[in-house]
Amino acid sequence: MADVSGKGSTGSGTPAGAPAPASAGASSGSPAGGSPAPPSILNVANALTMLRLVLVPVFVWFLLEGGTGDRSIAFLAFAVASATDLLDGELARRRGLITDFGKIADPIADKALTGAALVTLSYLGELAWWVTAVIIVREVTVTALRFWVIRQGVIAASRGGKIKTMLQIIAISLYVLPGHFDLVRELFMGAAVVVTLVTGGDYVARAIRLRRAVQ
Repeated sequence: MADVSGKGSTGSGTPAGAPAPASAGASSGSPAGGSPAPPSILNVANALTMLRLVLVPVFVWFLLEGGTGDRSIAFLAFAVASATDLLDGELARRRGLITDFGKIADPIADKALTGAALVTLSYLGELAWWVTAVIIVREVTVTALRFWVIRQGVIAASRGGKIKTMLQIIAISLYVLPGHFDLVRELFMGAAVVVTLVTGGDYVARAIRLRRAVQ
């Protein structure tokens, strides 16, 4: 009589001795638990951040040269670098390209660009040193706070922070561009200083709340 007891096969219908089929998780190459792999450090968002850092010395060099053509090139370098500042974070969030490297490099690149522009303009005697000092101290403080709470979470940019960034970009651009924009550039820089201080205080408060919330 034929053996119909099922002893010649596994419980799943696989012949005895044959290897069991690989699980879906193993065959897909996904990490255990099905969680997606972290994004590579080599991505377009980080490339834009690095481009911004590379453009900083280029910008400073042509700004110090002082000629009309040099000023125009310096403005172009600053404009491209500022555009990368607006694009890299947006791309990282939309495409899931947020990396630990980006979290650290992005604010450093931002502060390097703004700080270099302000210090150079003050060195050339075109911008009061106290304005440069106020903005740089605020930016360094905010960056330090960002690293202080980085293990607890990322503090999203506020509407005021975005307005601050745009005011600083416009004000610095008006100082860099060849031409006479004295009143307009001073108005924009004054507004940038005020918003910079207000948003700095808001960032300190949010950082403290975040730190306390996880303790």
